[in-house]
Amino acid sequence: MAQSTAAPAPTGSEITLTPLPLKAIAPWAVFFGILMLVLLYFVGAEQGATAVVSGEGVHEWVHDARHLLGFPCH
Repeated sequence: MAQSTAAPAPTGSEITLTPLPLKAIAPWAVFFGILMLVLLYFVGAEQGATAVVSGEGVHEWVHDARHLLGFPCH
C-alpha cells in the first residue's frame, strides 16, 4: 500500500499579498484598451465610407462577430 505525503495546508499567517503599483498596470491597460478599440472598429465600422482596407475581405472575416455584437451590416 502506497503512502501519500501531502504538504501541510498554509495558515493565514503564511500568505502575504503584495499589491501591484498603478505604474506597472497602466501601460498594459492602455495597450489593451487601444487594441480593443481597433478590434471594435474592424468589427463594427470597417465598411463603406470609413473603410481603411478596400474591398469586402475584412467584412467577410468579421461578419459573424458583427451580428453577434448587434452591429447591422445588411
